[in-house]
Amino acid sequence: MTVRMLNMSGSVVYASMSIYSRRTLGPALITGVVLVCAVALTAQSQAGAEGLADLPGVRLWFTDSGGAGAAVVFVHAATGSSRVWEYQRPAFSARGYRVITYDRRGYGRSVADPSGAQPGTGADDLNALMDHLKIDRFHLVGTAAGGFVAWDYALSFPRRLRSLVVANSIGGVQDPEYQETLRLLRTPEFLAMPPDMRELGPSYRASNPGGAKRWRELEQTARPASAQPPAQTFRNRVTFALLETIAVPTLLLTGDADMYAPPPIMRMFAARVKGSQAVVVPEAGHSAYWEQPEIFNRTVLDFIAKH
Repeated sequence: MTVRMLNMSGSVVYASMSIYSRRTLGPALITGVVLVCAVALTAQSQAGAEGLADLPGVRLWFTDSGGAGAAVVFVHAATGSSRVWEYQRPAFSARGYRVITYDRRGYGRSVADPSGAQPGTGADDLNALMDHLKIDRFHLVGTAAGGFVAWDYALSFPRRLRSLVVANSIGGVQDPEYQETLRLLRTPEFLAMPPDMRELGPSYRASNPGGAKRWRELEQTARPASAQPPAQTFRNRVTFALLETIAVPTLLLTGDADMYAPPPIMRMFAARVKGSQAVVVPEAGHSAYWEQPEIFNRTVLDFIAKH
């Protein structure tokens, strides 16, 4: 006999029982075994879950720490996957938050469905995942290209956000003047450098070679070797004028050595998003969450605690 049950994340779990056991144990003991299984599954779901969520056009891999606290959702960069948040998961869980990470479509263990809508938008994928996990409102943290998704989500579904954190991101803004500024920053010579040279600050590479090696390992396994991630579209054409409509409490961060989104770029966004806070993380490049996790975590935790 196979007992089919749903854990709290909605995943199906099976508990097997042999025919011999069913015949010899009797109904009372069988009921007891099922109750033990149910208790074990409840404990498992409270401790956390991970798996694939069947969403429109994609099976999205996610991790969910569980718990009754407010949810915090992390959206990774183009050089990462859900695995990059290894410094954030324990720190935020320890403060009582329900921590959600996921592999964006085309990254990590997520699998696009060729028969479904492709390439879809990052904001719609995230919204569908929140519906799947039955999360109404949450704190959203996006870094680098994950910040593109975060901005688009805040513009599309603002009522679902408790707060918004965008770190080390050029934001996907389409204003021509801004695009020209980015062209001056991202020269062909800059783009030709290896990812770790572009995205890890020199202080970090020099002081923490082990951490830099781990970052490279995660970057190299972030995307399937057989295909490039799909270039997802956006629900909004993001402009600075549109960002001025955001009323969600917003925190902006960047590293003082970030060559993609240096402090002057961050200040452009801070000047447009009303009431936003801006923080420069010392001795950090384009991956502040990884290079300076203690500063990053403390800053974000202090901010979201107010909202």
